[in-house]
Formats: sequence, C-alpha cells, structure tokens
Amino acid sequence: MTQKSFEKALVELETIVEKMEAGESSLDESLALFEKGVQLARFLREELSKAEKKVEILLKNAEGQVQGEPFVLPDGDDSDQTPQEGGSGENSNLPF
Repeated sequence: MTQKSFEKALVELETIVEKMEAGESSLDESLALFEKGVQLARFLREELSKAEKKVEILLKNAEGQVQGEPFVLPDGDDSDQTPQEGGSGENSNLPF
C-alpha cells in the first residue's frame, strides 16, 4: 500500500463500508471493495499499534514499567478514561 495518512485511510474505509451497506454493488464490485477494506483495516491497525508503542515508550518510568496516566480530552472532559497498563493492547472489539 502506498504511503497514506491514517486519516485518509480511515475516510476511505468508511466510504467502502457505506457502499457495501447500500447493497447496490455487484458481487465482483463487493469482493473488490471487501478486499480493499481489509487492506485498509490492516493498515489502520498497524498504524494504531505503532502509535500505541510510541505512547508506551513515552510513559515508561525510571524502572522501565509503563505507568498509567489519566487521559484528558482537550476540552477538559476527562470522562474517567485511563490507558490500560501492560497487556498486549489488543482491542477485542475490532474485527481485524
């Protein structure tokens, strides 16, 4: 896959999902869309994994352990969101 930004890939995947949900594509078109969607989903998951690893590196304490930090949204809403400590970082809700 050529170099593309996470945001552009996400928009492209959303467009594919919308087309497939409309159900107006032929079988061949649907298969091509599905294949492209899988490629995009894998690219997005890889990019998220890279970002997660970078964040973990930034959050490591002096002993090399990842230290959880509360995540505060830019508008000040902290909604009790905290990053997971340790673990593989896999999100079981994602289909890829």
